[in-house]
Amino acid sequence: MAGASMNDIKSRIKSVTGTMQITKAMELVATSKLRRARENVDKSRPFHEIISAALNGIMSSDSFGEVVWTEQSECKKPLYIVIAGDRGLAGGFNTNIFRLTTSHSAGREAKYLPIGKKSLEHYRRRDADIVCDRHGYVSELSVGACLDIADEVCHGFAEGRFDSVFVVYTKFVSMISQVPVCEQLLPLKKTETVSGSGVEPIYVGGSAEDIVSKIMPEYIGGVLNCAICESLAAESAARRTAMNAANKNASEIIDTLVLKYNRARQAVITQEITEIVSGSEAL
Repeated sequence: MAGASMNDIKSRIKSVTGTMQITKAMELVATSKLRRARENVDKSRPFHEIISAALNGIMSSDSFGEVVWTEQSECKKPLYIVIAGDRGLAGGFNTNIFRLTTSHSAGREAKYLPIGKKSLEHYRRRDADIVCDRHGYVSELSVGACLDIADEVCHGFAEGRFDSVFVVYTKFVSMISQVPVCEQLLPLKKTETVSGSGVEPIYVGGSAEDIVSKIMPEYIGGVLNCAICESLAAESAARRTAMNAANKNASEIIDTLVLKYNRARQAVITQEITEIVSGSEAL
């Protein structure tokens, strides 16, 4: 029985060691992807900040009137652009996104535009009202694809197919902190006008309302591209953390199994010595 137990322990040690080699490789890959993803985040944030500031400046001017993009509604038919990962093994990365979306969309006739393999699979399994299912891999989305999504979203909003648009993604804060967020894209929240704030700007190529309408697809596309960059960086960080924890757990399991193996081996040796001594005494 002891011999059989030792063989089982050796087999399990070999299995856990093989698994740890895989998790170590995945941790290295995630670390490598994280470096590039963080660079993309740093490059995408300035565009988002500048165009958001420009829109706020236009909407806060005295001459700005009401347009379809700023008409507030009761948010009964929202569209959720849900950005998740292409793979699992990243801790609670995908689960947290879906939990936040479910909580935010409760009691509403929500439509979904999933981005990422896990997001698409999640809403297909639940027979959700999916507006578009062409974006199965978030890692393959380019800036052009983000602009295409923005055009589709803007047309749907202008036609009244949904009365509000939200983007749900994971914001990269640090290597150990990734926060799921839900941001409202449409309708735009009109900022309060500050009286006597300065000279009224002069708009070339149309009124303030026309300019907002013209740059709206670029604004939505820029926000989506920034959200995707944030999500990719957060996913790599979450997977790196998860694989690092898996490596530590595997190492602890191996240490425990080696201790059990040594004890079982010692028991076999002690039993053999006892049998030899007993046999010699019998002679």
